[in-house]
Amino acid sequence: MSTESSAPITSIANIGTHVGQTVTVRGWLYNLRASGKLLFPIFRDGTGTIQGIVPKAAVSPEVFETLKDLQLESSLTVTGKVRADSRAPSGFELDVEDVKVQQAVRADQPFPITLKEHGPDFLMEHRHLWMRTPRQSAILRVRATIMRAAAEFFDDQDFTRTDPPILTPAACEGTSELFEMKYFDEGNAYLTQSGQLYIEATALALGKVYSFGPTFRAEKSKTRRHLTEFWMIEPEVAYADLDDLMVLAENFLSHIVTRVLEKHRIDLKTITGADDKAARLEKISAPFPRVSYDDAHAMLEKAFAEGLIEKPHVYGDDFGAPDETYISNQFDRPVMVHRYPAEVKAFYMQPDPKDPRKALCVDVLAPEGYGEIIGGSQRVDDYDLLKERILSHGLPLEAFEWYLDLRKYGSVPHSGFGMGIERCVAWICGLDHVRETIPFARTLNRIYP
Repeated sequence: MSTESSAPITSIANIGTHVGQTVTVRGWLYNLRASGKLLFPIFRDGTGTIQGIVPKAAVSPEVFETLKDLQLESSLTVTGKVRADSRAPSGFELDVEDVKVQQAVRADQPFPITLKEHGPDFLMEHRHLWMRTPRQSAILRVRATIMRAAAEFFDDQDFTRTDPPILTPAACEGTSELFEMKYFDEGNAYLTQSGQLYIEATALALGKVYSFGPTFRAEKSKTRRHLTEFWMIEPEVAYADLDDLMVLAENFLSHIVTRVLEKHRIDLKTITGADDKAARLEKISAPFPRVSYDDAHAMLEKAFAEGLIEKPHVYGDDFGAPDETYISNQFDRPVMVHRYPAEVKAFYMQPDPKDPRKALCVDVLAPEGYGEIIGGSQRVDDYDLLKERILSHGLPLEAFEWYLDLRKYGSVPHSGFGMGIERCVAWICGLDHVRETIPFARTLNRIYP
């Protein structure tokens, strides 16, 4: 409706660098409030939101009437002068001078997601549109920074990224939680549940490596911590033992949190509705507390005796979600629980030479009840022991001949871990369910849209 403005184009995230200047913002109409001869549109552009001020007397009748009747999520280009305002959520407002509508949403087909409460089923069914709301956009921006910081950490530490296959001939930890498919005339293949076995091979070629990609679990779980498709980052280091691995993990998480705090304090407030999340994250720095499995079990026994948890923990079992929540709530930063009973852990984990009943492994539990965000171990490096473990777990030996080869030719102690991006996002953003941590969640009962 208007000619193109010559004002410089800026993003809402960077609008604070243009106070007192006239700028152009390209985006969408997120909300609109009217008070007589004054309009208060809120614009979004993917980097944030900003409120516009439109007095009827200050703009042309055409601009005022166009904005007044515009439906939410109509796309537009807005020109106006940036003004600092401490009362505004972002600290700035835009005195609108001109508007150009790119596409007007029809009044008889309004945007379906409004400011009223919607149930999770409705929102997930409209996930392609729900992502436009400020809270969901903020989550995805934080996710992007977490992914970038994760790769940045390993790149800066001279790790080499090596990408494992997504289609594998055998499971990493058994086939019960894998998606199976026919692979031409080669029999069955599986969508990967981890790149670990393959990057053990690249670690013995390159020393320090990591993989970063999608992984899949066919586990029929409906908990708030599980997705069937998620992203994993997995480092593997030659000549590294469990202690080296724990130092790597705590420095890695500390780096990620630092990057999020540098860029997303406003987003964290948008997501949680409060200021305290950033304050809690500021406590996340290495070193992290280390607690043995035995000591963690003793903590749970004491808690049950004092009526602080409902069920006793059975020694030798893995920790359930309530157990992990209680343990992690005793600390203000992630806690490293190490040396679990070997029987409840994967076949490739190195036994502790001081007590072979224990595995040289670690789970990193996030604060605030978010559970395990990192799981790792020192790997079995002896050929005969690894072969024995494969057979004892009922796995097909022929599928692991290549993996056994790694122990025949220059085997060394080596260690690695995996971190699911979505659980990390849930913890850092303070989310109740991992379905909000990824653009399009895949869960037990959802594959649309």
